[in-house]
Amino acid sequence: MNTVVIIGAGVAGVEAASQLSEFGHEVILIEKNSYIGGKLAKWDHLFPNLRPASEILNNMEEKIKRSGFKILKNTEISGISGHNGKWSLLTHKGESFEPDAIVIASGFGLFDAKRKEEYGYNIYNNVITSVDLEDKLKKGNRIKMTNGKTPRRVAFIHCVGSRDEKSGNHHCSKVCCITGVKQAIELRNQLPQAEIYCFYMDLRMYGKDFEELYRKAQENYDIQFIRGRLSEASENMDESLLIKAEDTLSGRPLKMNVDLMILLVGIEPGEDTISLCKGFKLESDSSGFIKPRDMHIQRNLSSQEGVFLAGACTCPMTIGDTIDNARAAAIEVHNYLRKKQSA
Repeated sequence: MNTVVIIGAGVAGVEAASQLSEFGHEVILIEKNSYIGGKLAKWDHLFPNLRPASEILNNMEEKIKRSGFKILKNTEISGISGHNGKWSLLTHKGESFEPDAIVIASGFGLFDAKRKEEYGYNIYNNVITSVDLEDKLKKGNRIKMTNGKTPRRVAFIHCVGSRDEKSGNHHCSKVCCITGVKQAIELRNQLPQAEIYCFYMDLRMYGKDFEELYRKAQENYDIQFIRGRLSEASENMDESLLIKAEDTLSGRPLKMNVDLMILLVGIEPGEDTISLCKGFKLESDSSGFIKPRDMHIQRNLSSQEGVFLAGACTCPMTIGDTIDNARAAAIEVHNYLRKKQSA
């Protein structure tokens, strides 16, 4: 029986492990955290249909029980050696593995909004990120200002750390626009009297039902969309915020006082992805994601034999895209192992 080590028990890792187990391979799934699901485990509801994220997590748990593959939680890769399809992995706990194939499913990182000092995150009290907001929603907390008052005017800022030469991230993070629309609707349900604005560069509603949700946000929830990029924010005496932007449709500068500002942080390569890319001596793209062997026809193959790629370690993806990509990775690994066995 062939052994496959999968690094990362997020959506991609669990899906690839499930598929490979059903193909009859021995699978060892290595996860640095004490839980599965990656970033999904921290999410409340999902776009575009506001489905509870817990439903996807429960489905993942069922797949694990059904497939019966081995999961090593609280475990990190500390050593990588080998080449030409023969690899040796060492964990920080002293365990060693020499698998027949490896799947990197290390997922993505989130842009640290503190790097955009002009936006005031971690400086001004009422500036939070989309991740902070999702955490509050998941915990069932009421959305308030730090002084306990209910915000009357809220601004979402798109593309924080995406499509940004200054931050070094040239790419579009794909999911920020629709995340902003989803969260604005959720905030409207909590704050029916508030004014809610979304400041965007371009709205990229590329997925199924994304455009429809955007339309509903305007027509049914009175969310206001302003095409303009924020230049800076400052704090007023009452801890509200003065934001400055340019309305790029009218070509005029714009100033607005808001009670709460939410930064829609982008996707970038996580520390694990960067570390594994170096450890396996793989190529990376201009934004630091792992570069597939061919972006069109070999998206799950790395530049090293026996090392495969699944999910958002290669580029930003939705959950649906990630699952499809992980299934494709499993097929590539299965075909590789069959050919290797028959050689």
